[in-house]
Amino acid sequence: MTDEQLARLVQDGDHAPLAELMERYTPKLMRYGHRFLSSDDDIADVVQDVFVAAYQNIRDFDSTRRFSPWIYRIAHNAFVDTLRRQAKGPVYGLDFDRVVPHLIYEDPAEDEKEKEEMRVLLEKHLDELSPLYREIVDLYYFEDFKYEDIADILRVPIGTVGIRLSRARQQLKRAFEQIEL
Repeated sequence: MTDEQLARLVQDGDHAPLAELMERYTPKLMRYGHRFLSSDDDIADVVQDVFVAAYQNIRDFDSTRRFSPWIYRIAHNAFVDTLRRQAKGPVYGLDFDRVVPHLIYEDPAEDEKEKEEMRVLLEKHLDELSPLYREIVDLYYFEDFKYEDIADILRVPIGTVGIRLSRARQQLKRAFEQIEL
C-alpha cells in the first residue's frame, strides 16, 4: 500500500497502518534530524513527537496529495522548535529569501548522474554549509524531494528553494576551490 492509502486508513479510524508509516519514516526522519541535532537521543525524541503530532493531526492530511512532504513539514517544524528551545532565540535570524522571493525554478535537464556526483561531494562537505542551506540541500539531494515539495515543507515560495540551492552550490564551489589550492 502507498503512504497515502495507509494515511487514509488511519483517518478512517484504523490505527494499525500508523505502525507501517512509522516503520517507513523513522529511519528517514532520523537521518533528516541529524541535519539539525547531534544527539541520537534528542533526534529520536523529536521523531517520536513528530509521529504523535502526525497522528493527532491526521485529519488535516489531504489524501489526494503526497504524504511525505506533509510528514517532513511536521518534522521540520519540530526540529526547528527544538533548536529554538536549545538556543533560546531565533535560529536563522532574518531570512532575506522569505522577504524577497526569487523566480528561479528547477532545471528539468539536470540528469541523475550529475545529481549522484553532487551527492558524493556534498556528503563530504555538507557541514561547511550554513544551516539554512544545509537543510535545503539535504531535502533535494538526499531525500529526493522536488522543488514544490521542499517549498511545501519549508513554507517558502518555490523560487526561494531555487535560490537557496543556487547559493548552497556557490558556497560549496568556493569551499572546493579552497581545497584545491
